[in-house]
Amino acid sequence: MAIKEWIKGDTKNRIKIPKHYQVVIYNDDFTPMDFVVKVLMQVFDKEEQEATAIMMSIHTGSSAVAGEYPRDIANTKAEEVMQMARQEGYPLKAEAVCAP
Repeated sequence: MAIKEWIKGDTKNRIKIPKHYQVVIYNDDFTPMDFVVKVLMQVFDKEEQEATAIMMSIHTGSSAVAGEYPRDIANTKAEEVMQMARQEGYPLKAEAVCAP
């Protein structure tokens, strides 16, 4: 019985909850506001009102968090934002950063 409890306890110590990452979108002087709203709605499944509020946060500040996800999903979403922007010729930048 003591061995079983030791193994069970050891397993719990090795399992770690995955860290979440925030997808941050940065302000620039060239990407149109309506495009940023479109990206937020398509990539992050935001409603138009929420997407507009996030876009305004990006516009008035230097950046804003579009969403928080596990690392792989956050990286994929950041890359998707960058691809959409490049296809339209905009310098919009997004990156996944470890959530505080």
